[in-house]
Amino acid sequence: MQGLGPAGVSRCPFCPLAEPGDEAGRFVLARGRTAFVVLNIYPYTIGHVLVVPNRHLARTSDLSPEERAEALDLAIRVEEALRAEYGAEGFNIGMNVGRAGGAAVADHLHLHVVPRYTGDSNFVPVVGGTRVMPEAIEDTYRRLRPRLDGTGRP
Repeated sequence: MQGLGPAGVSRCPFCPLAEPGDEAGRFVLARGRTAFVVLNIYPYTIGHVLVVPNRHLARTSDLSPEERAEALDLAIRVEEALRAEYGAEGFNIGMNVGRAGGAAVADHLHLHVVPRYTGDSNFVPVVGGTRVMPEAIEDTYRRLRPRLDGTGRP
């Protein structure tokens, strides 16, 4: 009940995205059976993507084997898309689990995929609170969506 607001409405930012809807308006890039891929609306860098289980889970141990496998498969697809579209040279891929683990949304697991480049600012956005974003999130969505949704077109 902690994640519910008035009249049982969820305050979780990910739960409403678990159901198909206005994909472009919500920056959902792709869907699997148990998880989806969405742009982080507070990115550390261009192309910062989240892989989110459909189910509202706070602990990695609560993920089913299918959810675990699909989340990793989706992260690999994101990595390939970011290499192809942005020339990413490396990645930070991981989860912050729980408030004490650094999760901003502590009650709904999500996997971060952050593209990295030789000589980039590393964790300046995290530690220094500074972001340099030379591309609007809408443009990032238009570039990545065709590489992840299986259609090959925007």
